[in-house]
Amino acid sequence: MAKVKSLYRCADCANEVAKWVGRCPACEAWGTLEEATASAAVAVGGRRAMLPSTAAAPISSIDSKTTQARSTGVSELDRVLGGGIVPGSVVLISGEPGVGKSTLLLEVSHRWARARDEIALYVTAEESAGQVRLRADRTGAVHEKVYLAAESDLATILGHVEQVRPTLLVVDSVQTMVAADVDGVIGGVTQVRSVTSALTSLAKSTGIAVLLVGHVTKDGSVAGPRTLEHLVDVVLQFEGDKHSTLRMVRGIKNRFGSTDEVGCFEMREAGIACVDDPSGLFLHHRGEAVSGTAVTVAMDGKRPMLGEVQGLTVETQVPAPRRAVSGLDYNRVSMVLAVLQSRCGVYVGKQDVYAATVGGMRLTEPAADLAVALAIASASQDRALRTGMIVLGEVGLAGEVRQVTGLTRRLAEAERLGFTEALVPAGVDRVGRTMKLHEVADLSAALAVCGLRGPRRAKAKADIED
Repeated sequence: MAKVKSLYRCADCANEVAKWVGRCPACEAWGTLEEATASAAVAVGGRRAMLPSTAAAPISSIDSKTTQARSTGVSELDRVLGGGIVPGSVVLISGEPGVGKSTLLLEVSHRWARARDEIALYVTAEESAGQVRLRADRTGAVHEKVYLAAESDLATILGHVEQVRPTLLVVDSVQTMVAADVDGVIGGVTQVRSVTSALTSLAKSTGIAVLLVGHVTKDGSVAGPRTLEHLVDVVLQFEGDKHSTLRMVRGIKNRFGSTDEVGCFEMREAGIACVDDPSGLFLHHRGEAVSGTAVTVAMDGKRPMLGEVQGLTVETQVPAPRRAVSGLDYNRVSMVLAVLQSRCGVYVGKQDVYAATVGGMRLTEPAADLAVALAIASASQDRALRTGMIVLGEVGLAGEVRQVTGLTRRLAEAERLGFTEALVPAGVDRVGRTMKLHEVADLSAALAVCGLRGPRRAKAKADIED
């Protein structure tokens, strides 16, 4: 056994070289070589083998209770995380500026400290300590166990951790932190990778749960090197429309749970609040029948949410009538209009057509086709659909109504919210259903169930010729 001199290992491909160079000879990445010193080595199969600092142990001897998820105190965030945050894990939360990332994590720090009587350390480099305190006063997130540090130097942050000994560490944001012993500009590839690697090592060695705030690029992806998402355990996307109070957290990567869950929040003057039942934000007319409206159930991951589609038709004298769409897929709405006219005789060629969703909801899945068709047909004939009815189905170019995914879960959610009727594609399993199901094979049958028969095809053709 012989002493091993210092060598340099590539952070991207793990290639080793005897001396430092600016560019890795193997993967040709710049600035990725880092010094790696081993105390001893042995020769195994003609290759150099490093003696491990910790011996391997039988998997049966490892205590799994130390890595059980712990609730953050925010139910909707726990839903997306898979029950809570695991000690020693690193969670990256990304989102556009102003969407509410800092407000959410300050609330998490407050609830963590209040519920567990444990210290939460909130580190910010984008705001001063006074600014964070003002937000904490506004949202009611002031607690004696929540510690605050306005720092950007990594070594200083590690010193705060050693001094305060928190069980939860929030870093806002990782792109603004700097490692003084690493070359590169703040927010650059080398700096972001080094800071994230150091914080990940801190989490794994101490069991501290780490929450990182990440910036996004113009296309909405996480800013920084692609390896950033590989270094952390969980990647969450915080989304929201600036014209709506609704905020959603989606899982992109999760080593401890599913990525199909979605958490819903509402931004208020007093801070951010969980929305256990977001369907109320997307429904406007529940107790009254209004023409031009149809209720459907959308699936966002595994979570069913009720949404309302609204349609409006207005007579116009211009040669090219207007088609305005909000919250829906414009191409699918155009297709539905064509099917209504060609297959069902509902002619809106000389009318402006407006189609939209309520509450800023986006419905882009084909399951909303039937709701769009019935809402527009209802508006054109000024005849409302029955209250308490939901509409589900994909519409094909031949006018057929096709099955949609997750139909059982969608119907169960509608029943839970008090809906008594459902217009669905043929072939639905009726076992255990208390609501009345209207099975239809095509769009004409759906219009007939709702009392929305279009004009005769001959009359529609005469209108076109005129």
